[in-house]
Amino acid sequence: MTLGFPQRAALIATLLVLAPIAQAWAAVDPALLAADKALVSAAARNDVKGVDALLDQDLTWTDVRGATVGKTQVARLLPARAITDEAKATSKQFDYGRVGVVLVDSGKLHALRVWAKRPAGWKLLVFQEVRSLDAPAAAPAPRGAAPKCENPCGSIPYTAKTATEKAVIAAYLALEEAATGGHGPEWRAIAADEIALVSSNGDRALDKETRARAIERGALGGVQPTKLLTAQFLEFGDAVVMRSKHQPEKGDLLQITRVWVKRDGRWQETLSYQTGIRTSAKSEVRSSK
Repeated sequence: MTLGFPQRAALIATLLVLAPIAQAWAAVDPALLAADKALVSAAARNDVKGVDALLDQDLTWTDVRGATVGKTQVARLLPARAITDEAKATSKQFDYGRVGVVLVDSGKLHALRVWAKRPAGWKLLVFQEVRSLDAPAAAPAPRGAAPKCENPCGSIPYTAKTATEKAVIAAYLALEEAATGGHGPEWRAIAADEIALVSSNGDRALDKETRARAIERGALGGVQPTKLLTAQFLEFGDAVVMRSKHQPEKGDLLQITRVWVKRDGRWQETLSYQTGIRTSAKSEVRSSK
């Protein structure tokens, strides 16, 4: 999809007008919390059947090495989890109507669980782990020496199938263009207040203001726009789960999950979890199919 400069400028102008509007997310559905607690308990007991009963048919489970499997593989062999004792971790929960999100942090380890509200109840749609670097990523080249960002700024190799996909992609392109161009205010307008950015190429989880200030300094570090290879958009009313694979300029491919939420007629990114796909993980996934 290609978005011309006039369209991008109009989108950013609209977002800047709407940016000061404060947003509050809904209270978390107790049924979502119960489902998440049941999943963690079943996984701790290695209760494969108990876990399987809570999995969505469209599940993707990405471990800390970047190996991604689906529901069938998880039902055969429950993957090991990087964070095994969540009692010692910190967590946040968000309810976006038909999508629920649980974020768990334990030192350098991070886990994301995205839940979808189905007729049969809450089902786990995404499980993803990220291990942060022990030290900050190497300082990037000066902004003037950076190559022009064409994908994912001006266009991506994906054609929107619905009006919702088209709107989310427009917001995504504008967000990445703002980050690459060092435009903090524009980036803030598209990023939700509760946004969490976690990458295996960075040394910590980033909140909105930390990320915005880094963008304004041109210090993107390990969390920077990367070339999109494939994408999938799962629509749930005013929430969209975006799963994609990316090619950084250097290093491993990235498996990325984003959740977008529509507020006051505009789409905002609420999270971006980025896991490097190690070569050994690719081989293991191929052999399990």
